[in-house]
Amino acid sequence: MKKEIITITGTLGSGKSSTADRVAAKLGFGRFSSGDFMRKLAVEMGISLNDLSVRAQKEPEIDIKIDDEVKKAGSMEKIVIDSRLAFHWIPESFKVYLDLPPEIAKERILNNLKENALRKQSEDSSTPEEIQAKIDARLASEKKRYKDLYGIENHTDKNNFDLVVDTNKNNLEQVVGLVVSEYKKWLEK
Repeated sequence: MKKEIITITGTLGSGKSSTADRVAAKLGFGRFSSGDFMRKLAVEMGISLNDLSVRAQKEPEIDIKIDDEVKKAGSMEKIVIDSRLAFHWIPESFKVYLDLPPEIAKERILNNLKENALRKQSEDSSTPEEIQAKIDARLASEKKRYKDLYGIENHTDKNNFDLVVDTNKNNLEQVVGLVVSEYKKWLEK
């Protein structure tokens, strides 16, 4: 049975948070971000987001804590959730994957670091090369953790999603429009 929940994931820097914020506002839905939850956790622990990922490889309770928050958010209706594994935990949601080439992702992240206070506190990069290295390390860490902990082979497999959007070929308003219109069609099916 379909739920009035939209789950959004995608490559780092693809615009998950911005898209989720605007989609939620446009539909009058609630909002949950596991990325923000992770950043707050990293700040509370006094470590970077990448260090949190590394630590989670040895301490599975970190991922379990994050995933429990995602599941709790998924028990609601009329909510937009951006999270790596929400598509897995809430299979009856409308599942969206935002795609972006890595060379553009690192520039977006670098620009966002300048204006996003929480990201600044939890991510310690200042050059595109440092950001790319951290993107690669974080993705490798996530793939290993999700496989070891949950048996998920590839959380970036686009076949898991109802909609895949290239955020390099579409601006934010176009992405939001696509997500909302395709979500409405999905509900009617």
